[in-house]
Amino acid sequence: MSLKIIQTSDAPAAIGPYSQAVSAGGFLFTAGQIALDPHSGQVVDGGVQEQAERVMANLTAVLKEAGTDWSSVVKTTVYLHDMADFPAMNEVYGKWLGDARPARSTVQAAALPRGVLVEIDVVAKL
Repeated sequence: MSLKIIQTSDAPAAIGPYSQAVSAGGFLFTAGQIALDPHSGQVVDGGVQEQAERVMANLTAVLKEAGTDWSSVVKTTVYLHDMADFPAMNEVYGKWLGDARPARSTVQAAALPRGVLVEIDVVAKL
């Protein structure tokens, strides 16, 4: 099975020894995306809604680079700094997904990279 690294300048560059996404065996596996602006490399201002918007935009860019979109996503994992932010994150998440309904896990994390409030990764069928 061959692996293909997916990289786009429309999402933040990896800040460690990992890839934005890897396709393997007909699936796409993304790294967790946080609320980094892909051009400035800085965390976006605002609360969980603004951060979730940036996260979803980053993931959309990675999906697009891989030749797919939210309709092919089969699983997401959402990491929240505070589970009380779930309703606000879920509103943004639902807007970006449209009619797609992938399986999802949501967990509260004690800490996330760069002090962000939300991180999301996805698995998509290619």
